Amino acid sequence: MTSVDLYRTVRLIRRFEERAIEFVRSGEIVGGIHPYIGEEAVAAGVCAALRPDDLITSTHRGHGHVLAKGVNPARMFAELMGRESGLNKGRGGSMHAADFGLGILGANAIVGAAGSIATGAAWAHRRRGRDVVAVSFFGDGAMNEGMLLEAFNLAALWHVPVLFVCENNGYATTMPVAGAVAGSITGRARAFGIPAFTIDGQDPEKVLAATTAAVQRARAGKGPTFLECLTHRLDAHHTFEHRARLSYRSAEELSAGWSRDPVEIQGARLAAEDRAAVDAEVEALLDAAAGIALGSAHPDPAAALEYLYASPEVMR
Repeated sequence: MTSVDLYRTVRLIRRFEERAIEFVRSGEIVGGIHPYIGEEAVAAGVCAALRPDDLITSTHRGHGHVLAKGVNPARMFAELMGRESGLNKGRGGSMHAADFGLGILGANAIVGAAGSIATGAAWAHRRRGRDVVAVSFFGDGAMNEGMLLEAFNLAALWHVPVLFVCENNGYATTMPVAGAVAGSITGRARAFGIPAFTIDGQDPEKVLAATTAAVQRARAGKGPTFLECLTHRLDAHHTFEHRARLSYRSAEELSAGWSRDPVEIQGARLAAEDRAAVDAEVEALLDAAAGIALGSAHPDPAAALEYLYASPEVMR
């Protein structure tokens, strides 16, 4: 993975999110989204360390994770718009994107719940003799959820090849970490005997280096690792926040966050002409993706219950 590749991923996620916000404002995306702007380095660095057959689980703020794992932006735009060509035929929407073929076991709107899914999936692969690694992304708010702590326990007890990635952006919606988390975040994982590290979540190359070491450890049969990635959410918790005009962060705090923009940190490592070429490539890709999504059909309302279950059974 080169510096150019990492820049391409963070730039793709940033511009995808900016365009998605525009689609919310124009009404093409109904109901809003949870923007990932500012946190791109975590998804880019973590997924760059994974093989195609490795697994991830995601959160309500998951667009960046699935794009970094290889989802086609056209299918993701279409999914957000509720179109038939969407990643999940428009049934999943922003918070439930999944693609088993790419190892994406699903975004999950239940805070902390996906840690158990990743642990179970990684354990199942190991039982079958496969060296697949699973990564679970979650926010700092998930650190107080019992489901996640249960996953820590079994992952450590059974040496499950799973990586727990906490995207600590400082806020659980509008609640500051200091007002919600007793003790330390890494201390939660260490209490179960899981090696835990706090890293710079704004630098894609530092995230990649830490993840590579954790993945190697997992494949070697040494069990789980926990990474606390310190990051900044530079947009709203949800696009509704723009209309509600919530005020819980100072201008100085936001300015400090923008001074460590991951797109600029990674972009500064490229020659100007290389960066310009990647920017143009990403714009062309997203122009085409948006056109495909906007031209896709809406589902037939009579088919609303299709694809909800793995078996042919449907609710009566």
